[in-house]
Amino acid sequence: MPDSAAEGTADTVAAVGEFGLIRAVTANRTQPSTTLLGPGDDAAVVAAPDGRVVVSTDVLVHGVHFRLDWSTPEQVGHKAIAVNLADIAAMGAVPTSVVVGIACPADEKTATVTQLVDGMAAEADRARVGLVGGDMVRSDQLVISVTALGDLGGRPPVTRSGARPGDIVAVCGRLGWAAAGLAVLGRGFRSPVGVVNAQRFPEPPYAAGPAAAIAGATAMIDVSDGLLADLGHLAEESNVGIDVHTDLLDVDRKLTDVGTALGADPLHWVLTGGEDHALAATFPSYTDLPEGWVRIGTVLLPDTGITVDGKPYEHESGWEHWR
Repeated sequence: MPDSAAEGTADTVAAVGEFGLIRAVTANRTQPSTTLLGPGDDAAVVAAPDGRVVVSTDVLVHGVHFRLDWSTPEQVGHKAIAVNLADIAAMGAVPTSVVVGIACPADEKTATVTQLVDGMAAEADRARVGLVGGDMVRSDQLVISVTALGDLGGRPPVTRSGARPGDIVAVCGRLGWAAAGLAVLGRGFRSPVGVVNAQRFPEPPYAAGPAAAIAGATAMIDVSDGLLADLGHLAEESNVGIDVHTDLLDVDRKLTDVGTALGADPLHWVLTGGEDHALAATFPSYTDLPEGWVRIGTVLLPDTGITVDGKPYEHESGWEHWR
């Protein structure tokens, strides 16, 4: 092979090879005490103090869930872990570990994969969970699969089906920021950075899930597809209606500024924007909400649907694949 061609392929995953790549991304990684056996064997061993394990899986596809012309590989790695751990927190569990699968073309840059895993490891460290293993395979495009595990700490899981009429609806975390960031990126801009970064990598309030469970949350969900859409899933499972009060929603000034610049309604982002991965939950009306949780609505009788200030919302309520 000519020297120039050799130089062009030396930094690809094909040149490094599967096991060389695995060594590159697993070297010098630390693990929390819940990881009894980490990467390097046929399977990992993870402690399960509760005796039950909460499990969730998400798949992120290049061009659908992320774009490398919008985000760095490290930011994508953060996002891949965050969106999974948010589901664990939404069950009222404490995240403990993640297993990662990465599929990519043979000519993918090795640095792209190592930086991707750097971001995963950093988010895992932020959440105090172990990145305990996974798999790497060849494919036509970059695809990331993450399976997250969590521990309930002796508590029952907080499902979507426990809301009752008269409960209050509350949220913890940002709403509308990722949607605003997507709108900015879609127009070809890269600022304001705070809004754009909300789309690039969310920051779910992991500790808020277990805190809500301890406080007596009756139902809970990760806001991944949009507030109204996800409250709709919760309402359907609980056989209740929900009314969202817009005067209780926080529409940040930065969202208002972006909305003005783009000719968009920031309240629509807050109500329907996905990918912030805030948590929404219902609580008995007498509950003192945990720190960070803010009331935004009320649980109603069955067959009343999802309403906003007492009326049906006239626009799309959120994201749904294949539509």
